[in-house]
Amino acid sequence: MSAQPSAARIHFTPKTKLPTPLETRLRREVDGEVMFDAAALGRYSTDASIYQIMPIGVVVPRNMDAAISTLQIAAEEGIAILPRGAGTSQCGQTVGAALVIDNSKYLNKLVEFDAAQQRAIVEPGMVLDTLNARLKSAGLWFPVDVSTAAQATIGGMSGNNSCGSRSIAYGNMVDNVLGIDAWLSVNKRYHFGVDALEANNGGGFSEIREAMRMLYAREETEIRDKFFPIARRVAGYNLDRLAPERFNLAQLLVGSEGTLGYFERIHLKLTALPKHKTLGVCHFPRFYDGMDAAQHIVKLGPSAVELVDRTMLNLSRGIAIYKKTVDAFLQGEPDCVLLVEFFGEHHAEQLAKLKQLVELMADLGFPGGVVEIPDVSLQKAVWEVRKAGLNIMMSMKGDGKPVSFIEDCAVPLEHLAEYTRRLTEVFRKHG
Repeated sequence: MSAQPSAARIHFTPKTKLPTPLETRLRREVDGEVMFDAAALGRYSTDASIYQIMPIGVVVPRNMDAAISTLQIAAEEGIAILPRGAGTSQCGQTVGAALVIDNSKYLNKLVEFDAAQQRAIVEPGMVLDTLNARLKSAGLWFPVDVSTAAQATIGGMSGNNSCGSRSIAYGNMVDNVLGIDAWLSVNKRYHFGVDALEANNGGGFSEIREAMRMLYAREETEIRDKFFPIARRVAGYNLDRLAPERFNLAQLLVGSEGTLGYFERIHLKLTALPKHKTLGVCHFPRFYDGMDAAQHIVKLGPSAVELVDRTMLNLSRGIAIYKKTVDAFLQGEPDCVLLVEFFGEHHAEQLAKLKQLVELMADLGFPGGVVEIPDVSLQKAVWEVRKAGLNIMMSMKGDGKPVSFIEDCAVPLEHLAEYTRRLTEVFRKHG
């Protein structure tokens, strides 16, 4: 009996994507993790925003020399670069068709700390909460306290000109960055700051400085006309910081979203931790009322005024870890509340400020509308609810979810109520 012929076996060899010359060179010359695979590119194509753009490749440098080598290679190859921190931005700032340099994993050191001068120098990947934990024992902190403080990096916050809840007391990143050591696309490193001329010792920096002075002289009328004095204005280049009375090129780099230079080190102005805090939770029957009251509340000199609306209050009550806290500060069924914080050296002064808030609310037509919280532990719990706002909003049941695509809006306080009313009409019109 003859043997049956065996079935033909066909072997499939998976196609291997050949490395590009850029990838080959990066792997050869850079001390870092170099990723060009689909999975990595997919991860880095998104951030906390609604946008998605596939990057060219990703480099996670293990040290600053590796980061600089990556920049030099990209410049020589004509490739755009995109520095990235934690990717917590909501407007797509950390995605793009570029070579991504991820600072968060290795470039996160506290380089220098001077408690007496209240200054620190950090690498761009330093996380805000990590920095403040290091500073706490010295009675200091970096006060730009963004809600994503557990993830947000100082480099990303500088690029984004972040604000934080207490910006009305401390200002934005631009007000708290003293200097930046930055690497430019012309393969030169400069120190930008008030002491920049001495620090750079010539080397072409004088030409940059003079060009910026001439730019401001030429456009001064337009800049003064268009740059409104709004504390949380964070859009575009800070051209107003080129004025002779406040000239500091580091503050031009802040908010530039990585388009003007790669931030190698950031020099920070630190602040003493406040000794005493009080918190008042102002209740309003209508959202419009809360927005309208804000312009009057800020005249009392609070350190923070933050909104929690009805949607977030209801959602928070439905989450076990937040329900007890919300029940402790909420009375009745307000449409929104404003968290109004005061802090300073003397506890009696902060308690007096809280009483002034109670009186102001009565004058505005809301007697009994303030829940006073002098207890520090409850204050902290209330702020944790506010900080978790975006995550809480995303816990909404059903297919409909909040869409995060705007960060800070620059609106004069006297226009805030009407602005939010009309914005709500737009949302309602489009469902």
